Amino acid sequence: VQLQASGGGLVQAGGSLRLSCAASGRAFSGYAIGWFRLAPGKEREFVAAISASGGTTYYPDSAKGRFAISRDSAKNTVALQMLSLKPEDTAVYYCAAGVPVSTILSQVSNYAYWGQGTQVTVSS
Repeated sequence: VQLQASGGGLVQAGGSLRLSCAASGRAFSGYAIGWFRLAPGKEREFVAAISASGGTTYYPDSAKGRFAISRDSAKNTVALQMLSLKPEDTAVYYCAAGVPVSTILSQVSNYAYWGQGTQVTVSS
């Protein structure tokens, strides 16, 4: 399955962005979907995940209350709505898909397929 992330851009602190992850090549209805980000000089960080059914979502404390992940299996897309953005949210955001090997969807090992990333820059 191929993943295409989009929707990144430049936004002022306090603003919002909506990222989208589109899948092609194979329907990903059976896959969990995760979003991760990578900022210069930092390790890859888990941002959000949604179960294959869409019934369960996961967020780190840094994203709770600000980010929301959702999926539209009919359209093979997953969205990440980001509100109240902060300069520390600046990073390249990647979506990933996989059949989970763990119930802890923040773990990278759950994801076999990765998109190319989309840049999010939050100015202060």
